[in-house]
Amino acid sequence: METASSTLVGADALIIVPEWKEFKSSDFGQILKLLRHPVIFDGRNLYEPALVASFGIHYEAMCRSPPKVSQANAT
Repeated sequence: METASSTLVGADALIIVPEWKEFKSSDFGQILKLLRHPVIFDGRNLYEPALVASFGIHYEAMCRSPPKVSQANAT
């Protein structure tokens, strides 16, 4: 049986459609290392957008606004 982490190895992105308990409390540092592109599309709104963005992961949550970026961090 595959683990949640092993399914991310070499994947282009993480797309959460059902409420996968394996991804409910995630290690975003590990996700960042395993994905080919640091992108999460979250159809269940499992995560806090600002927290995910703080790891350098592009995060798209259904019906949520993107996290605000301070002018000091904007490039």
